[in-house]
Amino acid sequence: MPSPSSKLQSLEEAAARVPDGTRLAFGGFAVYQKPMGFVRELVRQGRRNLTVVGSAQSYDVDLLAAGGCLSCVETSYVGLEKHGLARHYRRAVERGEVKVVDYPEMVSWDRFRASQEGLAFWPVPFLGGSDIVRYNPAIKPFACPMTGHPMHAVPAADVDVVVIHALAADERGNVVFPARRLLPQSNDVLMGRSCDTVIVTVEKLVSNAFIRKHSRLVELPSYKVSSVVELPYGAHPTPALGAYHADEKHYGEYVAASESAEATAAYLKKFVHLDGGNDAYLEAVGAAQLARLKDMDSLL
Repeated sequence: MPSPSSKLQSLEEAAARVPDGTRLAFGGFAVYQKPMGFVRELVRQGRRNLTVVGSAQSYDVDLLAAGGCLSCVETSYVGLEKHGLARHYRRAVERGEVKVVDYPEMVSWDRFRASQEGLAFWPVPFLGGSDIVRYNPAIKPFACPMTGHPMHAVPAADVDVVVIHALAADERGNVVFPARRLLPQSNDVLMGRSCDTVIVTVEKLVSNAFIRKHSRLVELPSYKVSSVVELPYGAHPTPALGAYHADEKHYGEYVAASESAEATAAYLKKFVHLDGGNDAYLEAVGAAQLARLKDMDSLL
């Protein structure tokens, strides 16, 4: 039975904390360690008019576009890397259903740094001559008060909710990150520290005794986390560092399904609109396929 300090919730309960019109951010980076189980639940619950703020997006934003959940995206990139365009997203933008606000990749990170520090903007010295400032009126020019050099004020990310997928946490919301990590995990830490409502899906729940023993690995402590959801393979089909690799087979199925409205509807029926949530999704993917993705290198 959960303790009184428990922040453990079901996937359905946690997703209900993201109402229509929410301004939110997803952790990970590009096609790496995205909280895809949570994204599928938002589509399943029929969320609408979401604004996604990020640094580089992929299947997260594209699946929300396929589900008709988006109204605006503020980021530097939305694509599937070697698998090409994010077709659902592109079509939604071309139809005028989704507004796009462009920021350079590094500046996209700076926006979360501003939020982390409680600042309304982040000063950027390198945007002079870029058409980004021409087409994005939210970026304001100003003169540095110390040197007089031209700079630009980039607005803070200012999101309502951050959602990340991590390897482990306890029920109180102390989140464990690998000691040796990559950029997606660093992005998770930054985003998690930039917002008052942070939802974390995890591969595994661990005891508080484990947390005390490995406290050096806790970079998001309990007071920064609002909800914890145990969600095995919660980043699938994207990879999770130290747990499993990307599912290239599923990537191919997803991309093929984006070729037509009929194929998209069939994909959503098979993998998203399921009774049983994430467990049903994993059954649809198949145990044998999931087993092939295990990251055994992390054990060596």
